Amino acid sequence: MHGFSRTGTYNENGFFPKAVQFTACPAIILMLIIMSGCAAVGPEFQTPELSAPDTWHTELEGGLAVSQEAPHDQAAWWQIFQDPLLTRLIENAAAGNLDLQKAVVRIQEARALYGISQAGDYPVLDSTGLIQRQQTSEETGTGRASGFYHAGFDAAWELDLFGGVQRSQEAALAEMETRQEAMAGVLVSLQAEVALNYLELRTFQERLVAARGNLEVQKETYEINLSRFNAGLIGELPVHQSQYILEQTRSQIPLLQDGLGRTANRLAVLVGKPPGALHEDLAETRPIPRIPLEVAMGIPAHTLRQRPDIRLAERALARETALVGVAMADLYPRFHLTGTFGLEALSAGNFFNSSSRFWGIGPRVSWRLFDGGSIRQAVAAQSAPQEQAMIDYQAALLTAREEIENAILAFAKEQLRRDSLVKATAAARNADRIARDQYQAGLVDFSNVLDAQRSLLSFEDQLAQSRGAVSANLLRLYKAMGGGWQHMAR
Repeated sequence: MHGFSRTGTYNENGFFPKAVQFTACPAIILMLIIMSGCAAVGPEFQTPELSAPDTWHTELEGGLAVSQEAPHDQAAWWQIFQDPLLTRLIENAAAGNLDLQKAVVRIQEARALYGISQAGDYPVLDSTGLIQRQQTSEETGTGRASGFYHAGFDAAWELDLFGGVQRSQEAALAEMETRQEAMAGVLVSLQAEVALNYLELRTFQERLVAARGNLEVQKETYEINLSRFNAGLIGELPVHQSQYILEQTRSQIPLLQDGLGRTANRLAVLVGKPPGALHEDLAETRPIPRIPLEVAMGIPAHTLRQRPDIRLAERALARETALVGVAMADLYPRFHLTGTFGLEALSAGNFFNSSSRFWGIGPRVSWRLFDGGSIRQAVAAQSAPQEQAMIDYQAALLTAREEIENAILAFAKEQLRRDSLVKATAAARNADRIARDQYQAGLVDFSNVLDAQRSLLSFEDQLAQSRGAVSANLLRLYKAMGGGWQHMAR
């Protein structure tokens, strides 16, 4: 089938060829190349079946409605609030947030590693060159100086007969896709976090407006009581009562201002700027952004598929499945096609002569025949992360459904709470007005006014917080669904 001849010299380290002539049968090489297209060893990844009910368990209330079409628009969900400043903040965060930039760099790293794995499809070509002048010892040799000139190329190509290279490429691709989904998750969380902090800032502003409004009313009441006390019309008790409720309200304002400042600082960091950079932009008091009248949700199966963490868990499972094949490929022999060509001479004048040429080509096989079972143990060890990845995927599905169901419930029930607080606040305003009128007419004592003003401040603060919570819960619902939901106007 094939023959070879070799010439060279022996020394204490063995035989060193001067030139190699190797004639390989083309049929063997062709057979090896054809065999390299065989199916890869190891399990083939199959996307797990996404088990999800046809409808959500929690009753859809408060404007939520199911759309049979899968929501696809994830890019500009915040526009439902029709707030240009919020839109600008989210766009700035996408450009300047450091966590997102880190996620992008991690994708670039994974893309480069995938490119390295793809290089396994091609031969490796190395070149060498050597010019050496040497003289042997007169005690052990001739004592003469001689030259040695060498230039050559070595090529090697692994034939992926059992798919080890293919599986490593599949693992590298899955890793890159895993990091892409991780970045998508960072982006979804970032957009929601910016919006949630923006809503919290507007909520603090609305609570400050309510507190300052009550402070003015209570200050007026205190001054009236002080004036009437000085005129001898009332006793000292109503003065002290009106003063302590006034100071109690005044004491809440620094806490609200502190929360407002902290939230503004947090927003600045989220968009990649130093604390305080957004205070001027956010200084103007604006109302809490309102929610749309109706929000369309996808069916559970569509909604779960668009969550980045579900897709990330799936890609992680694909990566671990491919790595099982990489480990199993070590159980089989490895085949290489190798070749070498070059020029070699003892003098520069003879370097380019035909007699200086040497070359060789042929297949090479390596197979570990005994390793004490370490390869099979490596396969078993890699199968364990694959099983763990499947469990992680199933756990991600359960967690996703829990988050979505809880978000649906919170969004609907907070709207009911807000509606009750609207009525309670209106009643508290009427009670405060009536109590002050009756007190000034001498029909009731000041304790009625005191209770009415304390209740009014409490209800107005709770109402502001509830309005912010309704909008925030819609954002949390968006985050739980991974984005992509739609809104519809009635």
